[in-house]
Amino acid sequence: MDNNLAEIYKVETKVMNRAVKRNLDRFPNAFRFQFGTSSFEYGGRRYLPFVFTEQGVAMLSAVLRSETAVKVSIEIMNAFVEMRKLKQAEHDQKFEELFDKLFKLF
Repeated sequence: MDNNLAEIYKVETKVMNRAVKRNLDRFPNAFRFQFGTSSFEYGGRRYLPFVFTEQGVAMLSAVLRSETAVKVSIEIMNAFVEMRKLKQAEHDQKFEELFDKLFKLF
């Protein structure tokens, strides 16, 4: 939920929610939704909290400006680079195997 992520990213919940609202085009329904279990009458919140999917958590790191958010964003980019390297190495090996088989035919 938004308050837990705000704590992780070391920003106030209201600051994080403002960033989300300013960047709604970056947070489609597949990235975030609102959950209505809180009642202000009984000490709850005045507004529905945001709940984020995995993609929403990643997008938060791109729109927030805390030191933690910047570090998370960099780590996400590094992970994508590493995944691409692994995938490329796998494809390279398959091509080598294919070429080896083709050369054996001739």
